[in-house]
Amino acid sequence: EILGGLSSLKELCCCHDNELAGNINSLRVLKDKLEEVVIRCCESVEGRLMDLADFPRLRELNLCFTAVTGDVRDVGDHDFPN
Repeated sequence: EILGGLSSLKELCCCHDNELAGNINSLRVLKDKLEEVVIRCCESVEGRLMDLADFPRLRELNLCFTAVTGDVRDVGDHDFPN
């Protein structure tokens, strides 16, 4: 998988890309590094919000206008620790 080769990636920003497709669960290979994930206006990106809930360094998460689903009411005290 391509993300495995980016093991030091801290910030991911993809915006207005109709060709970008996949599941945010694939970001789990970068769980201990990612601090910022911005995927906006990429309607073919899917997954569940809670797939990123245990990323210890994540400070910013923006998934506007994607096919990612979830409800902020499901976020618990120990989710999204940073």
